[in-house]
Amino acid sequence: MNQVVAFQPAVEAYGSRSLTAADIRAQVNLMQDVMLEVMKDGTHYGKIPGTQSKSLYKAGAEKLMATFRLAAKPEVEDLSRNGEIAYRVTVNLLSPGGAFVGAGIGECSSAEEKYSWRRAVCDEEFEATPENRRRIKFSKYQGRVEQVKQVRTNPADVANTILKMAKKRAQVDAVITATAASDIFTQDIEDLPEEVVAEIVGRTAGPASNVAAAAVQQTIPTGPERDAADNEARAVAKDGVQAFREMWAAWPKQRRALVADLLPEYQAIAENAGAENAEVQP
Repeated sequence: MNQVVAFQPAVEAYGSRSLTAADIRAQVNLMQDVMLEVMKDGTHYGKIPGTQSKSLYKAGAEKLMATFRLAAKPEVEDLSRNGEIAYRVTVNLLSPGGAFVGAGIGECSSAEEKYSWRRAVCDEEFEATPENRRRIKFSKYQGRVEQVKQVRTNPADVANTILKMAKKRAQVDAVITATAASDIFTQDIEDLPEEVVAEIVGRTAGPASNVAAAAVQQTIPTGPERDAADNEARAVAKDGVQAFREMWAAWPKQRRALVADLLPEYQAIAENAGAENAEVQP
């Protein structure tokens, strides 16, 4: 049976002790266990195209909140003006005792591309719409350029969606911040336009990120025990997700800690093995 690690915020109240290195390792191990045993790729998180980075979804943020027993207390600011609906939401996370743990902020507006335009129902609707509230959107799909007739969305029709999206963005931001999971998940990348995602994927790392990577590298265990654990984990991962989950759950926490930083690689191997096995099924 896996040991349940209780969550203690770094500073729950003034004067409380800070987390030790052992506490931090335990918290990271717990998040990785939940990610492996409970979360599903595509449901709770997803990969940024072209990279190994993972974006935390709302469902995943809720799982982490349940894991660490965090409650969300949102605060809404109405930024609507000039006929556009816009909200800024601050989500405060509270511990079971009601202590403030962390906060996240998110905004959403009906002026955003995905909420401000929709495909015209028919050519007649497009022609009947005033010229300043219609457009032809050019897009590229599988090497082909497409033209889509679009009309302006009524902002009032998406008001509730705008509010929910602002809250979702704030909640994901709060969870990533409060659980120190930025090295595991990115923030809401799935909500960005494709051209922005492409820019992020193609962006090169700067000197600051190199320094951070070097600092992280210094904390990674080395030695024959890590090598042996790594070899075993990779071999089992090639048998698929279920086999790897069973092996990982059976391992003692000390052994998992030796290769915890390699868990995303093992998951990718296991997922790819599952896909390959599915392809050869009759």
